[in-house]
Amino acid sequence: MRIAILMSLIGSVLFGCSGSGQPGTNGNDGGATQSPSANSVPTISGNPSPGIKFNETYSFKPDAADADADVVTFKIQNKPDWATFNPTTGLIYGRPTLGDVGLYDGIIISVSDGKSSASLPSFSIAVSQSALGAVTLNWNPPTQNADGSPLRDLAGYKIYYRRNSGSYNQGIRIGNPGITTYVVDNLSPGTYYFSATAFNASGLESFFSAEIVRTVD
Repeated sequence: MRIAILMSLIGSVLFGCSGSGQPGTNGNDGGATQSPSANSVPTISGNPSPGIKFNETYSFKPDAADADADVVTFKIQNKPDWATFNPTTGLIYGRPTLGDVGLYDGIIISVSDGKSSASLPSFSIAVSQSALGAVTLNWNPPTQNADGSPLRDLAGYKIYYRRNSGSYNQGIRIGNPGITTYVVDNLSPGTYYFSATAFNASGLESFFSAEIVRTVD
């Protein structure tokens, strides 16, 4: 069953479900590959901050686990030059300077137990010269599926956003259905496009809500 979700900025009217979107693919349920053996695939999750002002410290450490208690290691793709990465813990950290101002895109952190691997969705880090801003979003909890049947197993939401046209490249997973307000912070100045989905206990995700736009000065 598809779920209908409404989302808005605080102080604005609600937007209805677009009905034409597809379930999101950039949430924080990282992609995984599994070998034919009985080995359990490690899991990885987390919401990396999308931006930082230069001369401030950036730090993000994903949550990872392995059901077999195997020792896991981490890898990173497209690491910014100003950042350091710890393959034992998955921690990425650094203090960009004025010369590092810009957008660092396509960053992927993955975890492996030596047999199987999983990764976070690709994310970006914007290093800004100006003060960072925030956008507050709120929404109405959905009460029914898209076919009109009652929704009885709502499990949470996913917020997606981007800075220009194309697919969403940032995703935030909210695993608490009781939360109906979320502040997306550490945003560098610019225009952002937001949409949201809801998901049920089986992990089935709704269509995207209608997109809303907010400019951060």
